[in-house]
Amino acid sequence: MTLEGLGLSVPWFDYLPDLWAGLLTTLKFTISGFVGSIVLGLVVALMRVSRVALIRAVASIYTEIFKNLPLITEIYIIYFGLASIGIRFGIFAAATLSFALFYGAYVSEVFRGGLQGVPPGQREASLALGMTPRSVTRHIIVPQALRLALPGAGTMMVDLLKGTALLVTIGGAELMTQGAIITSTTFRALEVYLVIGLIYFSLCYPLSRGVVRLERRLDSGAPLTPSRRRHLKLVDEAMRRRVPRTGDVPA
Repeated sequence: MTLEGLGLSVPWFDYLPDLWAGLLTTLKFTISGFVGSIVLGLVVALMRVSRVALIRAVASIYTEIFKNLPLITEIYIIYFGLASIGIRFGIFAAATLSFALFYGAYVSEVFRGGLQGVPPGQREASLALGMTPRSVTRHIIVPQALRLALPGAGTMMVDLLKGTALLVTIGGAELMTQGAIITSTTFRALEVYLVIGLIYFSLCYPLSRGVVRLERRLDSGAPLTPSRRRHLKLVDEAMRRRVPRTGDVPA
């Protein structure tokens, strides 16, 4: 059956290399922006719970500014605005910086919730055992906060993936830009953008379901990594060997 028989008039096989390149570029922007937002978000979250008022104030101002600006505004300021005063970024750098700053503000709130979700008694108990405040934060508080923040961070990743479509405004060569180029050649806007939307859906839906599944695993207390599962299995086996059977209990 031909594409025309399916009701498709755009020669999609001819555009497969362009769509593949756009898909890879979209994933590249997503990964770089997400890594940047995770790093920045964690730093800002730690600043938000700092005991120093000035540090908390700086982090709060950053968060409020970038949470209340449209993402497209940040892209324009960084790519076009800064260029007007001699500060020029390439498309990849401008996109990564825009995504990191924008989503870092939201991810910081997710991480802050995770930090505040760790019971205060754990910090007090760790300090009582002789651990330094830095060691407590690094080895006790942050690992648990990251676990609590994983579902929210995953949701931000899905949103960031969809947000890469805004890079069409600066010629980002991602999926939406490729769709615009194909549309300008074929003049079949409805068909082209329906296909582009389908590609985005095929990317975002599995990620969304994965986030839901991850959240359920976290709620059930299941270990997330194979090494952690092996460790818990060994601990369980050791505990069973130490528990005496009923007939072995002395009178």
